[in-house]
Amino acid sequence: MTDAAYLLVHADREYLLEPGEEFGTDLGVIEVPEDVSAGDEVDTHLGTVFEVRALRGPDLFNHLERTGAPMMPRDVGLVMGHTGASGGDRILDAGTGTGILAAYLGRAGADVTTYEIDPEFADVARENMATAGVSDRVDVRTGDLTDELDALADGEPFDALTLDTGDAPAVVERADDLLAPGGRLAVYSPFVEGTREAALAAREAGFTEVETLETIQREMDFSDRGSRPSTAGVGHTGYLVFARAP
Repeated sequence: MTDAAYLLVHADREYLLEPGEEFGTDLGVIEVPEDVSAGDEVDTHLGTVFEVRALRGPDLFNHLERTGAPMMPRDVGLVMGHTGASGGDRILDAGTGTGILAAYLGRAGADVTTYEIDPEFADVARENMATAGVSDRVDVRTGDLTDELDALADGEPFDALTLDTGDAPAVVERADDLLAPGGRLAVYSPFVEGTREAALAAREAGFTEVETLETIQREMDFSDRGSRPSTAGVGHTGYLVFARAP
C-alpha cells in the first residue's frame, strides 16, 4: 500500500491526519511529522499527547469524506466473505460512491477497477483512496460501467464483480463475459425490486449458487434489569445477491 493518513487519538478525540499536516484543536496545534509511524506520540504546542494509530477498516467508514450513504461495514463484510476477495485478485466494481468497499478490497490486496458516474463523487473517491493508502491498487474511473462492457469483456477476466448501482441487472446479464470461470458476483441494493431483477438476471445468465440475503443487525442492551435487543434504530441496511460464474 502507499502511504496513508493516520489517526491521532487522545481520550475520546481522534483526528485523521496526513504526515506533515498541521491541525488546530482546543487542546493545541498538532504538527504531524513527515516520518510519523503508528505507535508514535505527538505533542500539541500545549503539551497534550496524541497517540498515532494506523487506519483500520472501521476507521475508513468513520472518517473518509462522504458523498452519500456509504456501504455499511456489515454489508462490506458479507461482500468480502462471499466473494473471498484477497491478494492478487482482479475485481471490477461499479457505484464507487465514497469508496468504502473499494478501499476495503484494496487493503485486502486486491487490484480494483471501480466506476463512478458522477465526476465530483469520483474525485472524492480518489482522494479517499489516497487517504486509505490504496491509490496504487484502486483505479477510480469516471463513467458508466455499462458503456465499457464490450471493452472490458475483451480484456483479462476479473475474479469478482461487485455492483452497487441501479442498473446492476443489465451488468449482471453480461457478467459471464467479464468474470473468470468460477468468479464471484455480488450485488448490493437498498430496494427489493432491483435485488429480484439482479437475482433473476444471474440465473438466466447461467450463474450457480445464486443467493439473496437481507442484512439485519441488532445491537444488544445490557442493564441491571436484564439483557435484550435494542429498540433504537433500524437494523435493516439492504439486500445482497451473490452468485458464482459458470
